[in-house]
Amino acid sequence: MKIKLLALPAAGALLAFGAAACTGGSDDTAQLDAWAKKLCGTAGAPYARSQDAQADLGRVRQGESPDDLRKRLSADMAAQAQAARQIAAALDGAGAPKADGGAQLQQQVLRGLRDAAAGFGQVQQKVDSLPTDDQARFADGLRSVKDQIQQPAQLYGSAVRRLQAGKTGESIARQPGCLAPAGGSAPAQAPSGSPAASPSSAAPQG
Repeated sequence: MKIKLLALPAAGALLAFGAAACTGGSDDTAQLDAWAKKLCGTAGAPYARSQDAQADLGRVRQGESPDDLRKRLSADMAAQAQAARQIAAALDGAGAPKADGGAQLQQQVLRGLRDAAAGFGQVQQKVDSLPTDDQARFADGLRSVKDQIQQPAQLYGSAVRRLQAGKTGESIARQPGCLAPAGGSAPAQAPSGSPAASPSSAAPQG
């Protein structure tokens, strides 16, 4: 089957610098760098896994059955939810950054990540309930998933974007591989009509 899955807004691109910063200019660079190092010690790996899951969401596998597609999409949603929870736990463990408004920034990001994790979990439940024995209902369900996934994806991107703004973002950027923007590209857009599942294209093959 040929189904163009939803490509989540590219998290790396959403983390580009230049967003409205919540931090001021009175922070101590050494303290911020120490905070960023602690954060990145545990946040880097789940962030990388979230990027892998995101990339898989946009992948088309020729001849993939509806059952296999549903399992893969569900696994990707689970990975996104887990990554958001783990990054939130890393930020909670690192504490508030030593910057003006640092405590407020931490709480805003934590709330966004936790809400995103809950949202991805709800989408996963929706995916798991898709009826793969009815091609028309399966196609309609995939379109519904496309709409529902936008909110947690935006929450996730917005939350991490806050960390990448201002002085905190500069300190994070000095930590190799941690929440790094992916290639500096523009945010990816969901392909037109994605998931592009018509009743015929969503039919099991063979």
